[in-house]
Amino acid sequence: MKNDFSRRKFLGMGIAATGAAIASKTIFLDPEPLFAAPHQVAASDRLRFGIIGIGMQGSGLLSNAIELPGIECVAACDLYDGRHTLAREITGKAELPVTRRYQELLANKDIDCLIAAVPDHWHKQVVVDACAAGKDIYCEKPMSHTAAEGVDMAEAQKKYNRIVQIGSQRVSSLICKKAKEMVASGMLGDLMMVEGWLGRNDPTGAWEYPPPFDLSPQNLDWDTWQGTVPKRAFNPEIFARWRCWKEYGTGVAGDLLVHLVSGMMFVLGWNEAPKRAMAMGGILRWKDGRNMPDVHASLYQYGEIPVYMRLSLGTEMPEVYRFQGSKGILEMTEFGLSFTPQAGIDTSPSYYDGSFPHAMRDAYEKKWKAEHTPRLGQEPTPETISFKMPDYDDVKPHLWNFFESVRSRKPVVEDALFGHHAALACHMANESYFRQSAVTWDEKTRTIKS
Repeated sequence: MKNDFSRRKFLGMGIAATGAAIASKTIFLDPEPLFAAPHQVAASDRLRFGIIGIGMQGSGLLSNAIELPGIECVAACDLYDGRHTLAREITGKAELPVTRRYQELLANKDIDCLIAAVPDHWHKQVVVDACAAGKDIYCEKPMSHTAAEGVDMAEAQKKYNRIVQIGSQRVSSLICKKAKEMVASGMLGDLMMVEGWLGRNDPTGAWEYPPPFDLSPQNLDWDTWQGTVPKRAFNPEIFARWRCWKEYGTGVAGDLLVHLVSGMMFVLGWNEAPKRAMAMGGILRWKDGRNMPDVHASLYQYGEIPVYMRLSLGTEMPEVYRFQGSKGILEMTEFGLSFTPQAGIDTSPSYYDGSFPHAMRDAYEKKWKAEHTPRLGQEPTPETISFKMPDYDDVKPHLWNFFESVRSRKPVVEDALFGHHAALACHMANESYFRQSAVTWDEKTRTIKS
């Protein structure tokens, strides 16, 4: 007789044997009152900040920051004069002091703290200089452009005892907060693996931004913008699309992967670099002269846990995490999460009994059912729990956490050490891609090694 007993049949028998089906319920999360404050804030309690970099990200941070109670922008810096005009337009201050030299903001005693949203290759210098000048600073992600720069930035935060907040705002998301609570409660059981993915499929998502029409060496300090990178002739596309080149940016790793990594670290309570990374990818879609991959897949080892992250600029994919545990799967997106439990036990006789003689199989199955089949009402029905929320802005809470820390001197949610570890995952992915080999992080020498 042909034995067609299979695992698929076994799983079907399990559901039938227990009489259970996975039920589901959804809970809607309401945003918390994160920044309750009186309408009128005393002048002595107001925080005055300066902003360095008013480009795509900086202009958004500026707009959000000035809407927070008791927060005021008093100066702005950018190497492109057109953004001086933009800063004044956003703040509604026609006489807002503007400059091309961020050092003027460091020396300004009226400035309590800074926001920096500059290209990756300028992050380290601005943050270290700010800390040395006694200024607290919010710096956009990824924190560093190289592993060595990240070490310097973390040391500067500690040496000068400053508040440094890194701008991976996922760690201020209510969804991440709820996921963190669920993991901490033990709902996942033993963690087995983590997966994450995120993708785009349009020129803007691939950083093919249109340069400002009037850009010229007269209204942009091109030499300073290039920093310590080998000098190139004036190029408006490099200015607008710097993420495409490793000399200035950190590619899809620094733009997208850092969100996935920092969110994962926050949810799991990790604050460390991966032990090992292996990555591959290529420039498969956007063959526009860039030297950073537009498809990048990375496999990490954190302790004993494998983590697999997939990024693409050629296929639209929503931001998704899957935390796989012995008690079930926690799936998290930007605006919701769900936990589907798994019993982790046999729910029917083992399909291995297909290899038994018929009499033995019948006896085994009869005994198994007598010992394991629950009585009616004895077992609760497994239930998928989902949490959803309306469109939620996690930038403002992240900024507010920074400003409140400046006032209270309490730790921020994402300091330079956390930012360094998140950025290291990105640097290791890039190094593995370019070296075409697995890489490790050596904590003693604080270097990435093949």
